[in-house]
Formats: sequence, C-alpha cells, structure tokens
Amino acid sequence: MSSQRDFHDIDERKKLILRAVTDEYISTAEPVGSRSIARRYNLGISPATIRNEMADLEEAGYLEQPHTSSGRIPSDKGYRFYVDVMLEPKEPSRSLKQRILREFIQRQGEIEALIQHTAKILATLTNQAALVISPSFQESTIQHIRLLPLDEMRLLVVLVTDPGFVNTRIVELSRGISGGDIERISGYLNGRLKGLTIRDLRATLVNEIQSELSRYRSLAEEATSLLVQALDDTGPERIYREGTVNMLGQPEFQDVKKVKGLLEVLEEDGLMFEALSGTPPGRGTEVVIGHENRHAGLYPCSIVSASYEIKGRVSGAIGIIGPTRMDYSRIVALVKYVSECLSEFLSEA
Repeated sequence: MSSQRDFHDIDERKKLILRAVTDEYISTAEPVGSRSIARRYNLGISPATIRNEMADLEEAGYLEQPHTSSGRIPSDKGYRFYVDVMLEPKEPSRSLKQRILREFIQRQGEIEALIQHTAKILATLTNQAALVISPSFQESTIQHIRLLPLDEMRLLVVLVTDPGFVNTRIVELSRGISGGDIERISGYLNGRLKGLTIRDLRATLVNEIQSELSRYRSLAEEATSLLVQALDDTGPERIYREGTVNMLGQPEFQDVKKVKGLLEVLEEDGLMFEALSGTPPGRGTEVVIGHENRHAGLYPCSIVSASYEIKGRVSGAIGIIGPTRMDYSRIVALVKYVSECLSEFLSEA
C-alpha cells in the first residue's frame, strides 16, 4: 500500500477515537457523535473527553463536521491515516477463496474471458465499481505467426502471442505470391521474431527484415508489408468495467451532480487508464483517497488497485472504485488475493 505519511500530530488516544469514528462511519454512513463512540467502543473515557478529542482531530484535519449540529466523519486525511497506519486487512474466508478459484477454473484457458470475468467477480463481491486493464498487446510476446492464403490476392495473418492471445488480420496483397514464397516468408518470420515483444518488433522491423531477405527483394517487401498491416490498428490495452450501477445505490451518490461527474470519468477509457497508472509493480496494493485522485469526478471516491503479472512480467492492473467510506480492510485484502489468482492462472495459460 501507499507509504506511511508523517502523522506526528496524533497521540494514542486520538488514534483510538479516529479508528472508532472511521469504523462506525464505514458501517453506518451516518455522522458519528461522541455518545455513540462512548457507548459502542468501550474506550474507558467519558463522552465529554471524546467530544474534546474529536474537536482536536477536526482542527488537525482528520475529521470533518458536515453540518453544525451533526456528528463528525473522517476527512481524506483521516482515511489516509486509517489506511496507512491502522488498517488490518481481513483475509477472504476459505469459502470465499474457493468460490473465486472455481470462477477462475471455469474459464481456465479462455484468456480474454478470464480477464473480463475478473471485473465481474470484483464488482459482485464488493458491491462497488470494478476495473480490469487487459495486458498490452504491444508488450505481449510473439509465439507463432501463420500466413494462410484466402485467395490469390489475400492472406489471413494469424499472430499468436503470450499468454495465448490470437490476433488475425486479412491483408490485401499488391500482387500474387506463390505457396512456396508464403512458406519461406512464414519460416523466416517465425525463426526470427518468436520471443520478441510487439514493441521490439515495431522498433526494428523494416530495416532488419529487408536486410535479411535482401536476396529475395520481393519477399522482403511483402513480409514487411504483411506485418505492418497486420499490426496496424492494434490499439492499447482494453479496459473492462463492471458494477458502475452499484455506485448509484451508495448514500454518497444521491446528489445528481456528484453522480454525473463520476459517471463521466468512469466512461472515459483514457481517464481510467490514468487513474490506475500509479499502480505499483509487485504483489502489493495501492490506495488513492478522495482528492488524491487526479480528476474532480473522483474526489468523492477511493481507488484500491493492484497489478498482475504474466510469468513475472507486469501485464495489467485491477481496481475497485468506491466511496471514500469503503470497507478498506476487506477490499484491500480481496483485491490483493484476486490479483495473485489472476497472475497465477494467466502465467499457466
């Protein structure tokens, strides 16, 4: 998770009160008063003392008072302290882990279906919005290239990349190519390009292939043309969304302006890629809270995200978007577990 900030202005008693206020507000979605803390949390101090400490926490920026006569709620700074200092992730139960594994096993070998379904799993289990960024085609590794003649002037180019993605393109030829030439081009391309990433291939493609096949000038031109056309229009990673409607049921999003701003951001692929772009490599989680987000539409929200790997290489990210009043302890542990499962199943594909 995010590195611990400098919270030098809060003592142990204030920590206990801040934890109690945060837990209570996450549970009830109602501003929290000193009497309810005294009654429910057995801190051994009077409501008057709790009230004074809550006032100090508000002055220090950890709590907010939405209305003059109401109780208090955590601020972004308060949630940050809660996540960085006091959070105790709640591991998914054994039965929940088994349920998740069954969902993955049912789609084992169906790479895109597995990635897409991961978003549905997360949205269903958290009742929040879920995002999954698919592996970048540009970073995938070439496993095999097949050239299949459809007729005299058209070829089907089949590009198989790790971990099992299949991309096909129909290429229009400038002139006919014999079956023997197709086999020679295919043999050369597979021998030379297997194991390269698409990005590597693009960087060195034209000069190297034309140099290697200089004695077959027409073959070099055709091979270059085939791959340039086949790789054209292979856009960036896909982003899968599930559970956006879940946000509309949250008390925080009864305000039409808030909902409109949030939905505008959620529907923009570029903004969602950017929102998850800070997800660190490795098997940890990142929590971005409220105004730490880059876009105003996400200010009422927190994002819990983790990257996933394919054979040790970071390949994409998963994330949960919910109100800042989300159940961090449960969601952080769940996102971590699902990212580890996804890494394992994709690496074995």
